[in-house]
Amino acid sequence: MWRTALLSALLVLGGWAAARWLTYDFQVWTDEGARRLEVALRPIEAPSVAVQGTAINASLPALLAAGGGTTVVDFFYTRCETVCLSLGSSFQQLQAALQADRATGHVPKVRLLSISFDGARDDPAALAAYAQGLRADFDLWRFVRVPDATQQAALLQRLGVVVVPDGRGDYEHNAALLVFDAHGRMVRIFDLAEQQLALDYARHLANTPP
Repeated sequence: MWRTALLSALLVLGGWAAARWLTYDFQVWTDEGARRLEVALRPIEAPSVAVQGTAINASLPALLAAGGGTTVVDFFYTRCETVCLSLGSSFQQLQAALQADRATGHVPKVRLLSISFDGARDDPAALAAYAQGLRADFDLWRFVRVPDATQQAALLQRLGVVVVPDGRGDYEHNAALLVFDAHGRMVRIFDLAEQQLALDYARHLANTPP
């Protein structure tokens, strides 16, 4: 009987140790949770891909670093009629909060950047029309694409953005708010429903001395 008890104890201990390792000391229980914790522990530098938008031709790290401060980023495509609508609405609310900051005399140190992953079709003209439809304030919210398909794929993979063609010309994709610091590093990932938390964190980071 004692052998059975010992074996059972060893199995329990082994299972506990495995669960602890797989969940980062029981902090996360999903792949996405593990990804977010990994980013928080080890920020990811944005790859040096070329981005293009209205009056924008630059590398992504240079765009993120321009002017200092922090940037909240999302990924979308202009023809999307599902989750991208929620992303656009969320960014409109973030923009309104930043405009309110500016109206009180506080220069916003947080910017918004929407990156299209449909670089072949979302040219600068399409992005400009989309931005106009959302009443985007160009000083706060910019729209770009990655025109080179190879660079675009590398960017999505590096940042963990999942984009799957649905066979009908559209895409299935995940949605999140990615916060980048002034050095062009992705430092946090927030759910779409956590927009206020993302903004509060971005504000705090922007005002924290390096």
